Amino acid sequence: MRIFENLESEVRGYIRSFPTIFEKSKGAILTDEQGEEFIDFFAGAGTLNYGHNNEHVQEALMEYLKKDGVVHGLDMATTAKKEFIQTFDELILKPRNLEYKLQFTGPTGANVVETALKLARLIKGRSNIVAFTNGYHGLSQGALAVTGNNEYRDESYISRCNATFMPYDGYFGEVNTLEYFRKFLEDGSSGVDLPAAVILETIQGEGGINVVSKEWLQELETICKEFDILLIVDDIQVGNGRTGEFFSFEFAGINPDMVTLSKSIGGGLPMALLLFRPELDQWKQGEHTGTFRGNNLAFVASKVCLENYWQSDDLSNAVFYKEKILKEKLQEIAKKYEDEYTIDVRGRGLAYGFEVKEDKSIASEISEYAFKENLICETCGSQNQVVKFLPPLTISEDLLNEGLQRFENAVDKLFKDKKEKLTQEF
Repeated sequence: MRIFENLESEVRGYIRSFPTIFEKSKGAILTDEQGEEFIDFFAGAGTLNYGHNNEHVQEALMEYLKKDGVVHGLDMATTAKKEFIQTFDELILKPRNLEYKLQFTGPTGANVVETALKLARLIKGRSNIVAFTNGYHGLSQGALAVTGNNEYRDESYISRCNATFMPYDGYFGEVNTLEYFRKFLEDGSSGVDLPAAVILETIQGEGGINVVSKEWLQELETICKEFDILLIVDDIQVGNGRTGEFFSFEFAGINPDMVTLSKSIGGGLPMALLLFRPELDQWKQGEHTGTFRGNNLAFVASKVCLENYWQSDDLSNAVFYKEKILKEKLQEIAKKYEDEYTIDVRGRGLAYGFEVKEDKSIASEISEYAFKENLICETCGSQNQVVKFLPPLTISEDLLNEGLQRFENAVDKLFKDKKEKLTQEF
């Protein structure tokens, strides 16, 4: 690991949580240079919903490259782009009665968030954007301005202009936070300018697996329509089937004005996509560009994933089935220690969190112990106080159960060590 310490920037992060050199990957397994296999409950922070080195993606990419398929084409028309757009429309949009135009932005989540904010301001002629407590939307300046996570905000580089934060669902417990939001909008002297848009995640991944309710989401859509505000759903981490349905907002029956997609939409390759209602397409030609706006290899990968996993409800049903296994096992572990700790298990689909309320440092310790059990799971939340579970959607039931057993072993060993240490101190 010394070469990374000597030559790579101090900004590196995940390498510190998982200090080994990974050489190979397949499905839900990462293998390091020593041949040690690790079960991956992180999946590239939600980028690998279809697993590492998905066999369908591998075959499609190799065939495409052998035929000298276009790799880079700016926003020119290519066969790969045409086939992706057709497949996305036929398998994702039409079955859900969604009518959206597609805009290909730079290949990251932050790129597509920046695009959505810019377009919303252009359309409405207003600069304010409302975001929510603990939300995460990216680390470029515009996206960072609407990111609430304190770990990434610093006065030396953050832009605090044109963004207002409101409390997310559940932020004040049982209080309906949208009544608070509505009051600000109704009062012309509240100091909150009428926003061009509201942006939110239906499950705050980096924010701590905070899950929005159906009723809250429906009410937010109503407020946005009433006050002529665009509703942007950031589905970068929890879209693409993570909740069981392709879009994380489907369960609420809403129709956002814009949807941001990245991470798993590229089938494991860099790609970002903005969806918006056709009447919002008010760009001038070339008004928002980017050298890598449209990764042809990602088009190929995404198309084959859509064809293999979204022709039927099989993947969705599998996610709902595996959610039950994940949720019940985490609740079982929590119940085992209920006399000593208050543990909250929450989530939807295959995005779950495990939080020990009494000690915010325990999540990081659990992650460390899990790594010793050859399990990859990260932390999230305002103080990294939540263990986050994002296994590939395609993980087998046996491997999911094995990973959960390793997680339980890690929790048991950590709590045992803590108890022994406490006994020795007294």
